[in-house]
Amino acid sequence: MIMPMTKRHGETGDYCLPGNIAIYNGRISGVGNISEDGDFDRIIDASGCVALPGFVNTHTHAAMTLFRSYADDLPLMEWLNTKIWPIEAILTGPDIYWGTMLCILEMIKSGTTVFADMYDFMDDVARAVDESGIRAVLSRGMIGVAPNGERALQESVQFIKNWHGKAGERITAMLGPHAPYTCPPEYLKKVMKYAEELEVGIHIHLAETLAEIGEIEKAYGTRPVQLMNNIGLFEYPVLGAHLVHVNTQEIEILAAKKVGVAHNPQSNMKLASGIAPVPEMLKKGIPVALGTDGASSNNNLDMMEEMRSASLLHKVSTMDPTTIPAYQALEMATRNGAEALKMDGDIGQISVGKKADIILIDFHKPHLYPMHDVAAHLVYSAQSADVKTVIVDGRVIMENRQVLTLDEERILYEAEKCAKRLVKAVG
Repeated sequence: MIMPMTKRHGETGDYCLPGNIAIYNGRISGVGNISEDGDFDRIIDASGCVALPGFVNTHTHAAMTLFRSYADDLPLMEWLNTKIWPIEAILTGPDIYWGTMLCILEMIKSGTTVFADMYDFMDDVARAVDESGIRAVLSRGMIGVAPNGERALQESVQFIKNWHGKAGERITAMLGPHAPYTCPPEYLKKVMKYAEELEVGIHIHLAETLAEIGEIEKAYGTRPVQLMNNIGLFEYPVLGAHLVHVNTQEIEILAAKKVGVAHNPQSNMKLASGIAPVPEMLKKGIPVALGTDGASSNNNLDMMEEMRSASLLHKVSTMDPTTIPAYQALEMATRNGAEALKMDGDIGQISVGKKADIILIDFHKPHLYPMHDVAAHLVYSAQSADVKTVIVDGRVIMENRQVLTLDEERILYEAEKCAKRLVKAVG
């Protein structure tokens, strides 16, 4: 087995080493030259595999798997107004549960061990997370200008009280105001008050499209990032999704306020939202991580594809083949994700003391030979089907491609049934 070391991008030296990993009480207790003769309950043979920290998907809408390929090839606002929001209006708790289960099944099978979700019926999402064994950062999405804006805020508060730190501490709760154009400053100030009282972070879409920039400038005389800074939102732990249209001054604000950034390259490309200035943000030390967004605008939840897309997109946009090299893309999908979620003390690295969220990638595949560079293979050549084993909190939840915590056939059946009913209902 080969394991990545914990160096930062740009540091010198090898980044992989052969050896073993020991796990005790859900955490990594040893890395490297560990004898197999110790008192272990179980030994997993990872010959021919590369061990990585599990992938961290920092932005998605899990139950939108039900809308995969339902409304493709449309601009963002038309997509939302004419297709997505009407069908979301008739979603039920069971729909959300089975859509989330489908999402989790797909993520586990592609190596994701933690995801950040913003949606509705979050108790059902949390129940799916609890049953599956995955780790999640959950927020009830809130649209402040909607008739149920105040109710959504109170539901968020109750959800946090019910679920924050639950499921064996695998669930972290946040507040989820949708975006500045749907949550005015006065509403966001209420969100901030609860963030302080409950000691939780805030997950929000920011500067995703040029239309959003224009709308905020017209309403408030400034741009979304500057507006959020002006009202004090960045004084709280913030996970900002997208941040496509940000200028140099705004990048300085994001860096100074330690805002975590969820970069969603495939969704941004598909919806033609634009290309985020990720290289510039990384140079300023901003923890730019990766997210898939929902499966209705991607259309999968494959973090390996997201790594590849991020690296290739920014190479061609800068006309520089050295932009976001393989190891940095890999770091964005793991260590940066943990940092963006403010969880880097616990996950994101294979290091003694970290929680044992580990995936094994089977390198005994034609498309992964010869093994010149492990990181390059992982980013440019590997496929999600190469993920062999997934461990979360020291518990094996997938082994030899078999998910041990979920009934795969039942999930596929129920999700298909929910999707067909919803589409039929909206005509």
